[in-house]
Amino acid sequence: MIDVYYDGKCGLCSKEITYYRRIAPNGIFNWLDVANDPTPLAQHNISQSDALRRLHVRDIKGHWHIGADAFIIIWRQLGYWRILAFLVALPGVKQVARLFYNSFANYRFARLPHCQVAAITANENEGGQ
Repeated sequence: MIDVYYDGKCGLCSKEITYYRRIAPNGIFNWLDVANDPTPLAQHNISQSDALRRLHVRDIKGHWHIGADAFIIIWRQLGYWRILAFLVALPGVKQVARLFYNSFANYRFARLPHCQVAAITANENEGGQ
């Protein structure tokens, strides 16, 4: 199965994941809300802060895909969304998609209180003040 680590406390993220869950064939995805339960991240040495900032996907081969690349993995499994996955994966387009995704992800992360709490906790755990 493909593991999808998403922010379940983000309204936009939750709506999008709910839509994907509704249209996804059964038995392909394992949806993991890391905002409400970060424990699955520990075994992969990923901080909750990193997982909340950008969508993380672990494919069936165990390879990690983050941000725009994670969406490509999801879309490839979803009917007509495969066309978007193909287009976004094209050289040049992928780099632009990554740039836009990362800009939006940073903007969203900076404005959500639960993300800021996770960032402070991650900083404290790394020895920062």
